[in-house]
Amino acid sequence: MARIAYILLCHKAPDEIIAQVGQLTAAGDLVAIHFDARAPVGEYLKIRAALDANPSVVFATRRVKCGWGEWSLVAATLAALKAAEAAFPRATHFYMLSGDCMPIKTAEYAHAFLDSEDADYIESLDFFESDWIKTGIKSERLVYRHMFNERRQPRLFYAALETQKRLGLTRTIPADLQVMIGSQWWCLRRRTVEAVLDFIAARPDVVRFFRRTWIPDETFFQTLVRHLVPGTEIRPRTLTFLMFSDYGMPVTFYNDHYDLLLAQDFLFARKISAEAQALKARLGTLYASTGVEFRLSNEGQSLYAFLTGRGREGRRFAPRFWEAETTLGRERELLIVTCKKWHVAKRLIARVRHCASLPAVAYLFNEEAADLPDLGGIQSTLEKRTRHRRALVRMLFDHFATDRLIICLDPGNIDLIQDFYADRSRTKMLEVQCGFSDHYLAGHARRVGLAGERTPAGVMARLLPTIRYDMAHESDRIRDAAFPGLFRIEEGRSPEENAAPLARFLSIPYDAAYEIAATDHLFAD
Repeated sequence: MARIAYILLCHKAPDEIIAQVGQLTAAGDLVAIHFDARAPVGEYLKIRAALDANPSVVFATRRVKCGWGEWSLVAATLAALKAAEAAFPRATHFYMLSGDCMPIKTAEYAHAFLDSEDADYIESLDFFESDWIKTGIKSERLVYRHMFNERRQPRLFYAALETQKRLGLTRTIPADLQVMIGSQWWCLRRRTVEAVLDFIAARPDVVRFFRRTWIPDETFFQTLVRHLVPGTEIRPRTLTFLMFSDYGMPVTFYNDHYDLLLAQDFLFARKISAEAQALKARLGTLYASTGVEFRLSNEGQSLYAFLTGRGREGRRFAPRFWEAETTLGRERELLIVTCKKWHVAKRLIARVRHCASLPAVAYLFNEEAADLPDLGGIQSTLEKRTRHRRALVRMLFDHFATDRLIICLDPGNIDLIQDFYADRSRTKMLEVQCGFSDHYLAGHARRVGLAGERTPAGVMARLLPTIRYDMAHESDRIRDAAFPGLFRIEEGRSPEENAAPLARFLSIPYDAAYEIAATDHLFAD
């Protein structure tokens, strides 16, 4: 059975470290601790006094003064790793943790998970080909020597970098290595750790190279594991759930994230807020529990992207210059139907085709499988359709040999709506207002990946008001934009009430509009 030796790097909060280590070892696992040499010696001695008698705990023999982005973090990791490898001969796996990490599964679950597959878990993507680095320098991390810390010594850091650039003082990456990059929160098998330590002892040139790279904890182990272990035995992912903002800062979890965290397909999570004492207590108790079943939904990343993206998208009002190079035609009329319930809009335009003989295309910018004719490849992907939207719609006018065309757009596509209104053609819009039950919103969340079939009820209950607000916000943005020729039909109105705006939108007689508005089950889910 798997037995985990946790490699714990920490630099503060001795009481929390003592509690964290106690929770991990109480479940039968092991811990090797490196406590930053920059921290007060009294805090270190407090940890030693509390844990020295615990046979499942070992301390790094040498404490390193650590600095973010420096080799010192790798040196500290190696010090704890060597101590663990020597002290715990029965450890099968070595798992990197920080003081901000907490388990989100039981030890029972973690051991079974690691037993299920003979593999190393380490995110390792090609340094040069991947887009893992979101901000800051990239190739400069490797090809120049870094002697200063960007955070503590920014002027010296960039002065040294610019001097090396001017003088052409680049260096060569070791020829036999393919540099990889990824999260520093890995879990390696014992034989992999032994192979890495043997390689380091035999290749001081590799250590010298990485010692002067920038942020080597994201490249050192990632590169060596990929170099030493067959790819079939590597799972390029971390088992620690962590997320980053658009600005590269780690997302912090709080007391109300308990259900969300347990539903993720990971063993640990970071960062847990220092103020989230209730969350830490619950997760600490969880680790030693047995017989717990976990319903994995794994919606954390997409949910965070949704919540942080609200209000940022669709704020551009003027068309880009490359989008303005084509026009639909001054004599043409584009009729936009916008509705959040796509099946309702599709039902509506099907009746319009039958009763008013108008060509219509549903959600061509939202659905890859939209019913489109072959237009020479411009229709092949959503990206192409969106990039060349005016050209695409102009070609649809030509294909149907018409001057009037209906398209369906999601209310969230306000940038597309604004762009079509900016064209010289005549544009009108019909907003179809629907009611949204909790059942429908839950289904919507699952369809778009914000939730899964096993998302906990508590998480879903907190998510639904946010989705409901977001849908209302999309409708408000459309109204606030004051588009000319905007008409509205609503689910709660009678066919007689909806027929009038529908007739004006389609420019058809009232009786024909009434026939459409009276369609059986038009608004049904």
